[in-house]
Amino acid sequence: MFSSVVHDFWQETFSGDSILYADDQLQITSDPTLDGDEHGMILQPRAGKTLITLKPELARRLDIAGSGNWSLDLLRQRVVDIGCALYGADNLLYFPAADLAPLMQEPVPGEIRQLSQDDQGIFAEFCASATEEDLDAAYVELDHWLVFGAFEQGRLVCAGSMYAWMDSNLADFGMLTLPPFRGKGHGRRLVRAISQTALRLGFYPQYRCQLDNQASIATARAAGLQLYGTWDFIV
Repeated sequence: MFSSVVHDFWQETFSGDSILYADDQLQITSDPTLDGDEHGMILQPRAGKTLITLKPELARRLDIAGSGNWSLDLLRQRVVDIGCALYGADNLLYFPAADLAPLMQEPVPGEIRQLSQDDQGIFAEFCASATEEDLDAAYVELDHWLVFGAFEQGRLVCAGSMYAWMDSNLADFGMLTLPPFRGKGHGRRLVRAISQTALRLGFYPQYRCQLDNQASIATARAAGLQLYGTWDFIV
């Protein structure tokens, strides 16, 4: 259903340097290259087994190799027991491979265009009209790799931006529509426009949102994105 770009990226990301545990439902690997605050990651694809990769130190603390059978629920409990925590899962959504060609043929609506540093004034006004909570959740920045905006009567009412995800050719996407302008299709049209440009530049769009963000999920689905799975990390 999805491009091999998506599947190959996640398989490589969770391949690690050694397999610590594997059964029909779950694979746990060790990855000493994990950096930052991420001590481990969990991928639950809609199709296929759950993949977990851990820093070697965390794998030893959890006693992965010596604890017999594992399940995702058991690992989550052990993580809490040793004083770590799960950050909180995100949905991962992508365009089905069969939908890419029609997407590339669509004209970009006239009210949507790419933004640049010349748009700092209107972008600042846009941000000032949004809540801090919405801005944090959307993570839309004018200095990201690719930024688009949707306008209504000359006002920027919806903005989205992309940046390269984990040094790959996936382009992670965030989007925010100001509350008074939601439900008008701005988000759906912007998602498709910015994704078309990313594909032309050799990047595959990736849409992430929290599991309980129903408005964001609805926008993604309206734009034609489908759920690949969920991704979480251990802090």
